[in-house]
Amino acid sequence: MENSHSFSRRNFITNGTIGAMGVLAAGSVLSSCAGPQSKGPEIVLPEMLDQAPDGPPLKAGLIGCGGRGTGAAINFLDAGPNLQIVALGDVFQDKIDNCRAELKKQRNVEIADEMCFVGFDSFEKVIDSGVDIVLLCTPPHFRPAHLDAAVNARKHVFMEKPCAVDPVGARSVLVSAKRAEQMGLCIVSGTIRRVQKDFMETQRRVASGEIGEITGAHIIRNGGALWYRTRQPEWSDMEYMLRNWVNFNWLSGDHIVEQFIHEVDVMNWHVGKMPVKAMGWGGRQRRVTGDQYDFFSIEYVYDNGMHTHCAARQINGCSNQTKQLITGTKGYADAKGIITDLKGNVVWQYPMPEENDPDTTWKVKNPFDQEHVNLVTAIRTGKVVNDAEAHVNSTLVTIMGRIAAYTGKDVLWDELLNSDLYLGPKTYVFGPVEGIPEVPPSAGIAANA
Repeated sequence: MENSHSFSRRNFITNGTIGAMGVLAAGSVLSSCAGPQSKGPEIVLPEMLDQAPDGPPLKAGLIGCGGRGTGAAINFLDAGPNLQIVALGDVFQDKIDNCRAELKKQRNVEIADEMCFVGFDSFEKVIDSGVDIVLLCTPPHFRPAHLDAAVNARKHVFMEKPCAVDPVGARSVLVSAKRAEQMGLCIVSGTIRRVQKDFMETQRRVASGEIGEITGAHIIRNGGALWYRTRQPEWSDMEYMLRNWVNFNWLSGDHIVEQFIHEVDVMNWHVGKMPVKAMGWGGRQRRVTGDQYDFFSIEYVYDNGMHTHCAARQINGCSNQTKQLITGTKGYADAKGIITDLKGNVVWQYPMPEENDPDTTWKVKNPFDQEHVNLVTAIRTGKVVNDAEAHVNSTLVTIMGRIAAYTGKDVLWDELLNSDLYLGPKTYVFGPVEGIPEVPPSAGIAANA
C-alpha cells in the first residue's frame, strides 16, 4: 500500500482512487424523489404487520457472515413462519464458522457443510444454491456486483445499507433495481428508519403540512469511534483491509456513507428532493488505522435556495447526540417523534406505549426485524416492494458530502451523477493492493505553499 496520496477535486471526481469505469446512464436517478413536498390528501400509513403471513417455505442465503450479516440472518428467521437460512458465503472461513455457531446457539439452525462457501466467488455459489432470497451483507463496495448477480438469477433481495461507495456503483444498483422491478422481484433495503413506526408517523405528519413548508434541516450523528483491527504479520494487504473494512474508504465509503446514511436518508425522506450542491469539510484527529476521517460537516444547497446542515463525528470521549431536526414555516419536527411550534411548545409527541402495554397500536417493532417482515410479506402476498431508488439517492447524497469534505471544493449533483469515480481494485485476490493510501486525503493546499 502507498503511504501518501494527494487529491484534487477533478482527479477525485473523475478518476477515483484506482482507475475508472465507464459511465452508466444516470437519467432515471431521482425520478421518484425529486418533486416538491406533497400537498395532496392526508397520508395514511401502510399496515405494519408484526409477523409475515404463513406460506410455503422460503429459503435464504446469506452473503457476508460478519456481525451485521449474522444479525440479518436472525432477523430474517424471526420474520415469520417457514423461513430458513440454508447457505452461507464469505471470503473468510472463520466468519462462516462464527456465523454457523451463532445461528445454532440463537435459533438452533444448522447449516450443512456443503452449503457453506468460501472465497471471492462465494456469492455466486450462494445465489446458485437453490435459495429464493439472498441477504447482501458484505462490506458495501461489493454490493453492486452482488445485487446484479442476484437479480440476474431472479432472486428476491435484502440489501444492507449503503448500496455503494461511489457513483459508478450507485448507478449499477439503480440499473439492477429497475430490472428487478420489471421481473417482479422484491428488494428491501437496510435503511431502517423508513420502517420504524415512530419515524413513519412523524414523516406522515410533516408531509401532511403540520410544520408548514419545509425550510431546512439540521442533521447530527456524533458518537464514539468504531472498531478497528490491528494488522497481523501474516495478513496480506487485501486480508488486512477486508478484516478492517470499516476504516477503508474503498470498502465502506467512510462513515458518512456507511453509518450516517441513516440520518441523511431521514432528511431526504422529509425534504423530498435532492440537493444541487454540497459544500463541506472534515478531518482526522484520532483514527489509528485506515484512510478515513473522524468528522464531517456538510452543507447541502437546494434548487429553491434552501440549505440543510449535516454533521457526523466518531471520536471517543466527546459529547454525543443523534438528531434529525426538520424546520418549517410553522414549526419544527424531531424525526424521532416530536413536533413543536415556532416558540418551542410541543404540539404533538409520538405516543410510545409502555413495554407491557396490551394495546399495540403504537408499538414500534425492532426495525431490523420489520424490514424482513415486510420483505417476506411482499413475496408471499405478491405485492412487490422495491425501495432501492431511495436507497441509491441517499447513498449518493452521502458520497457527495464525502467528496466535498475530502477535496474542500463544492460538488454539484449533476456532476456527481455523471462521475466515473470508482473506488477499489477491479480484481480481488489475497496479496498486495496497489494505490490505496493509509493516510486520509488532505483538502486544499498548505498555508506556506
